Amino acid sequence: MALDPQLLEILACPDTHHAPLNYDAQAQTLTCTECGRIFEVRDDVPVLLLDEARGGPGQQS
Repeated sequence: MALDPQLLEILACPDTHHAPLNYDAQAQTLTCTECGRIFEVRDDVPVLLLDEARGGPGQQS
């Protein structure tokens, strides 16, 4: 099951810039268009926690 397209339209990065996210259905990830953080989608639920994101400012992916 994929994420609902309407949900994808309103999801944004939880950081202060609230940039849109790009969804990769095959990898089950959401990537911030501004900071590059990668958020996992587990059991069709986006995990939008900065502490659990990969990559982003000052980090290696």
